[in-house]
Amino acid sequence: MGTSKASARWEGSLKEGRGNMKPENGGEVPFSLGTRFEGQKGSNPEEMIGAALAGCYSMALTGALGRAGLSPQSVSTTAAVVLDKVEGGFGITRIELETVAKVPGVEAAQFQTIAEETKKTCPVSKALAGTSISLRARLE
Repeated sequence: MGTSKASARWEGSLKEGRGNMKPENGGEVPFSLGTRFEGQKGSNPEEMIGAALAGCYSMALTGALGRAGLSPQSVSTTAAVVLDKVEGGFGITRIELETVAKVPGVEAAQFQTIAEETKKTCPVSKALAGTSISLRARLE
């Protein structure tokens, strides 16, 4: 299949420093202590995890719907990654996925079943198995 790569670089102290995260084939994403823990505008590693999960889930759900004989017109997913103070520091305590799909001819119950199964089987969800991932899926 292949290996995907990314890198990160931090310069300066934790409090005053700045960093950049970079997917091998994408643009640099700057981050800092303020964007990660203090609510300042900007990105952070948890946001990148959310983007990876939302992208993987949307693609996997499209494939699962196709395998069920359905032709989705669109799948849009958001991921809210919650970072909390936990014993020993900080941890991602949960991720809340929300997906909206436009799928002609699908029944709501069938869609929910496929959506839930996809949450368990998409590769990024599997990699995050130690984190509680909830899903709210609806049809457009």
